[in-house]
Amino acid sequence: MPSRPTAAQRRLAALREALGAQRAALDLAPYDGPDRPAALLDACVAAVLEAYDRGAAPERAAVRAAVRGTLDELSARAPGHSLEVRVPPYGAVQAVEGPRHTRGTPPGVVETDPRTWLELAAGRRSWDAAVDGHAVAASGERADLGPFLPLGDGDRAPGGTPGPGRH
Repeated sequence: MPSRPTAAQRRLAALREALGAQRAALDLAPYDGPDRPAALLDACVAAVLEAYDRGAAPERAAVRAAVRGTLDELSARAPGHSLEVRVPPYGAVQAVEGPRHTRGTPPGVVETDPRTWLELAAGRRSWDAAVDGHAVAASGERADLGPFLPLGDGDRAPGGTPGPGRH
């Protein structure tokens, strides 16, 4: 009897499928890069941002996969429970070291829309510019994600662009 796929395997399969659908919707060739989770996530973020750049509505599954994947990456890079990062309707994570909350509103909250979040994750928009432009609502003592952004594979931000201050 074959074994059931793990949750991680199911998420990776969903990411591959969403990336394929987004690239097809953009009339791009199928993804032929490395079959590693970080590379697939980078490619999915880039494809969703490409749709936004073209003025097209990105594929919902691709936005969901890109947002959830980048939120997971943030929580891995900045583990903790003092800040809740929300990107409705696709996901929310707790991150950043500090006092842990167990009930009600956390001591710090960051909320933004999917496009802004992916632009921040990819390094296409700076944290300060997003906050100053009211594209991000940030409250609480630890509500500065600037030190953790952009996200990406190794020394690259999602989409293959070098992140600020990275060589």
